[in-house]
Amino acid sequence: MGTKQAKYNIKAVSQMVGIQPGTLRAWERRYQIVRPSRNEAGHRLYSDEHIKILKWLMEKVDKGFTISQAVSLLESNENAVEASSHTESSNQLEVLGDDLLNALLSFEENEAQQKLDHAFSLFTPETVAIDIIGPLLVKIGDLWEENRITSAHEHFASHFLRSRMGMMLLSIPSDAMLPKALLVCGPNERHELGLLIFALYMKRKGYDVIYLGQSIAGGDIDIVIDEIEPSYMFMSCTLKKNIPITVSLAESLQKQFPELKIGLGGLAYDRLSELDKKRMEPFLVGNTKKDWEAWLTKH
Repeated sequence: MGTKQAKYNIKAVSQMVGIQPGTLRAWERRYQIVRPSRNEAGHRLYSDEHIKILKWLMEKVDKGFTISQAVSLLESNENAVEASSHTESSNQLEVLGDDLLNALLSFEENEAQQKLDHAFSLFTPETVAIDIIGPLLVKIGDLWEENRITSAHEHFASHFLRSRMGMMLLSIPSDAMLPKALLVCGPNERHELGLLIFALYMKRKGYDVIYLGQSIAGGDIDIVIDEIEPSYMFMSCTLKKNIPITVSLAESLQKQFPELKIGLGGLAYDRLSELDKKRMEPFLVGNTKKDWEAWLTKH
């Protein structure tokens, strides 16, 4: 691809497109679809054409394609698939989610494994987590609250998904040179599936994720922050009663570590009034991929 009027350095491109510099360099080495020019110091410089290509690739990845599939589309005639790709991916994701849910509610572990493995063969781990497992968790929660399934069904399904999400997170290599993000449940919080999905998203975005899971003893978080010096810290909260203590901890840590970027997320915050949300706005990360992208762009 051409490099006309190359003017953007890799940091600027990372912010414009939402891809970590390490990921950009990896794509360049592996696929050679975007080849930035170099200035006299040897630093990469990208053009407007490169930005357009990278945004197009990210749109395809967001729709469920792997990066290699997106590159193949770009190398062929992408116009031939542009109109239908999103609809086909969305329908396929919904069917896979329903099949997985049926297997889990029937206590069919082997079948659930096969359904999830099939989903991974078609889509990226991030897409499976956000667009299949995420909605599935909401459905399971709703079914349980409506007394349409028992606590046994809910526990079995949640344990299965938590185990697979943990395996997915560990399977993605870490790079200590990338920005560190510390993830932990808020005080008194035990529900970590939503946090696991966000951890996977962050790791796929190129961050070095340190995942602690369920809430840890008071005071220990200060020690961890001192030791690993993260750029970001995220806490999840699923129970409304735990919001005040979680927000209080975030405010205290922000004063203690002014350079640390702190984000709060989880289903509990959806139940707040608009006034309360506005007061906590600097901390609130949101619960959708679009929300996460917007928060990270601001910070």
